[in-house]
Amino acid sequence: MSVVPALKALGNERRLQILEWLKDPRAHFRPQVDGDLVDDGVCAVLIAEKLGVSQPTLSEHMRILVDAGLVRPKRIKQWTFYRRDEAAIAALKTALTADL
Repeated sequence: MSVVPALKALGNERRLQILEWLKDPRAHFRPQVDGDLVDDGVCAVLIAEKLGVSQPTLSEHMRILVDAGLVRPKRIKQWTFYRRDEAAIAALKTALTADL
């Protein structure tokens, strides 16, 4: 786990909000037609809708979170679904406490 990209990703309130929502997707998002909210992740359309941003803006936020290793994308049909990578988040927490 590379700490610097993860910290940069976490330095944005909207990305922090997305990670918080993805922690408990059933509590924060309506049911989806395709894909299970927990097993497959949340459709980008629903995240953009809840965040109140355009699809391109959300795509950039999600690219940063994916590149940092904090979320994992999954394609189902023409949609991209996202869920947290709990193992990577735990590794980041460990790395932060070990490095400080």
